[in-house]
Amino acid sequence: MSECECVRHKKRTEVQKRDLMTRLRKAEGQIRGIEKMIEEDAYCPDILIQVSAVTSALNSFNKQLLAAHIRGCVAEDIVQGKEESIDELVAVLQKLMR
Repeated sequence: MSECECVRHKKRTEVQKRDLMTRLRKAEGQIRGIEKMIEEDAYCPDILIQVSAVTSALNSFNKQLLAAHIRGCVAEDIVQGKEESIDELVAVLQKLMR
């Protein structure tokens, strides 16, 4: 199997891309804010609350991406009889739930 055959891609609509990128940029901005708080010796609980906000933003990103994956890739694979997609989904969920 060539290297290209191992790599899977998912074509997303412009709306899907924009929504996902918006969520990532929000988390990125929050992380920059946390860096600034550390540089400015902010109070630890204030920083922890901001870290929690970043975690929440990334969890929201994961939920949106996972839902799209299940509705798209996994559903299509099941219709085509590709049961290995279910095993892959289970493995991903186990990693996400650590």
